[in-house]
Amino acid sequence: MTPQPRSPRPARYGRYAGGPDPLAPPIDLGAALDEIADDVMSGYSPDQALRELLRRGSRGAQGLDDLAGRVQQRRRDLLGRHRLDGTLQEVRALLDSAVLAERGQLARDVAMDDTDRTFREMVIQNLPGSTAAAVSELATYDWASDEARQTYDQIKDLLGREVLEQRFAGMKQALEGATEEDRRAVAEMLSDLGDLLEKHARGEDTAGDFEDFMAKHGDQFPENPRDVDELIDTLAKRSAAARRMLSSMTPEQREELMQLSQQAFGSPQLMEQLARVDAGLRALRPGEDWTGSEQFEGEEGLGLGDGTGALQELADLDRLAEQIDQASSGSPLSDLDLEALGRHLGDDAAVSARTLAELERALRDSDYLHRGSDGDLRLSPRAMRRLGRSLLKDAAGRLSGRSGSRDTRQAGAAGEQTGSSRAWAFGDTEPWDVTRSLTNAILRTAREGGDPRRGLRLDVADVEIAETEARTQAAVALLVDTSFSMAAEGRWLPMKRTALALHQLLSTRFRGDRLELVQFGRYAQRVDLAELTALPPFREQGTNLHHGLMLATRFFRQHPTMQPVLLVVTDGEPTAHLEPGGESWFDYPPAPQTLRLTVAELDRAARLGAETTFFRLGDDPGLARFLDAMARRARGRVVAPDLDDLGAAVVGEYVQARSPWDL
Repeated sequence: MTPQPRSPRPARYGRYAGGPDPLAPPIDLGAALDEIADDVMSGYSPDQALRELLRRGSRGAQGLDDLAGRVQQRRRDLLGRHRLDGTLQEVRALLDSAVLAERGQLARDVAMDDTDRTFREMVIQNLPGSTAAAVSELATYDWASDEARQTYDQIKDLLGREVLEQRFAGMKQALEGATEEDRRAVAEMLSDLGDLLEKHARGEDTAGDFEDFMAKHGDQFPENPRDVDELIDTLAKRSAAARRMLSSMTPEQREELMQLSQQAFGSPQLMEQLARVDAGLRALRPGEDWTGSEQFEGEEGLGLGDGTGALQELADLDRLAEQIDQASSGSPLSDLDLEALGRHLGDDAAVSARTLAELERALRDSDYLHRGSDGDLRLSPRAMRRLGRSLLKDAAGRLSGRSGSRDTRQAGAAGEQTGSSRAWAFGDTEPWDVTRSLTNAILRTAREGGDPRRGLRLDVADVEIAETEARTQAAVALLVDTSFSMAAEGRWLPMKRTALALHQLLSTRFRGDRLELVQFGRYAQRVDLAELTALPPFREQGTNLHHGLMLATRFFRQHPTMQPVLLVVTDGEPTAHLEPGGESWFDYPPAPQTLRLTVAELDRAARLGAETTFFRLGDDPGLARFLDAMARRARGRVVAPDLDDLGAAVVGEYVQARSPWDL
């Protein structure tokens, strides 16, 4: 039986509904790691550096600081644009319209009894200045004008809808033009809701009670809560915002509104039912802000419903500000309410927050960062290698055009393959590069019309050899100044980047060499790369080059078969030396004893044959004279690079120092 072809599956297209963007480029962990590393080498811990990255933002995504600023700006806009007497203004306008229509009717109605007309005019003329009092006084007034009566009735209808809108979003529109039956349905809902809340407070309600309530009144709750707790959460937030709105009004506005509310739908019982519901919600959710207030200073009036919505939005913004602040302090970004962020600040804000959250998760899940036994976040060895490659590449780029180590065709026991190959020449003794030689033979045979599958005949022209370099091993001591001036003058980060680049070069290109990192301030000490990278800026005075040279000389003696290379990075004259008892002695300007001991220790290194280079940072004339004299004494060199070129200068000097004995 011939199988029938499958019908294509139907495809549905629609607007992107949020979540991770499937078309977004992958997270660039390398770029993020470079930013973190710069902060780490500037003195931040990896945890702090990660926080700083998230605060600044990455990959074009706004950082937490930007999002926090937008939250506060939205808050200021709400408070600066609006005021809370919108309902009072609207009621006053309707009242003035009704009174004007009544006066017109009294003037036109010639059949009216003069005494009756005079009485009505007196009532209209002597209405209280208070809007609430005027509305209350006219509650029993027999309107002569149908238009005026209808307008006055709109006041009661407006108040009823606004009061309900305060507690139930969407009620104002839903009850526009409401009938008595609609109002009875609202009253019944409020009564049933009050019963449900009281039953829940006693712990006597069941899931069936909630389901029965929603089956009967669910169309009045567009939020579609899934259980009674979700219903209470939604209503409590709205009710608390309504309470804060009243607290944000002036005492006069609040008094006017409370009096007017008694006229809602012409039924004082409505306020009693709402008060019962409010009391139940406050008892069940005491943690909501029921007593706060805000200072609105704008010109655009808000009604009760819109004002409550504004207070609810302000509460949401405050929660977002708190979440962002907690994320900046170390909480995971996954705790951010992305839906609320998009609702109040726009989709771009939600996308930025989601990107930052993905970046944070990717960094924590990667092997670039790991937690030590003490729980602190640290750069992993892989991260250090990656940073070293990046810094070495940058140094190599700056070195372009300078002379490097010379090529050699000499092979031997110390020969190291460079990874390159070349055509064999008469007299070459290097090993063949078999893969390249066979590839050349295959390509030549094919060009000549032969079939390589039938066999190959190797020609001399096909042979390539693997290039090697014979190298002498070096013991490299890199001494870096960590005195106060290095941090104060912005030389801390370039110093660390230099050490990392040199370490990467020795670890990959000159693996037989040994590197000793020595930092010297008031004292000197050996440090490994991870310690130096995480070293915070020191605030102590003292440049103990004497102690640093002692450690370098000890290192050279521990590797007697290696060529010693001494590289010193400093920005100040020696101002400290090590006393016989192990204490550091400091004086400024440099004391003669400090200078004598430093020179003597340099002489010891020179007698061991150390190739010496001093890297002078800054333009201090005293330092320039001192280092020039030291370089002449040790037959070394002084290099005065710009800070940006420090790494390239150190790497270049190291390569140049070992090139004569590479041959």
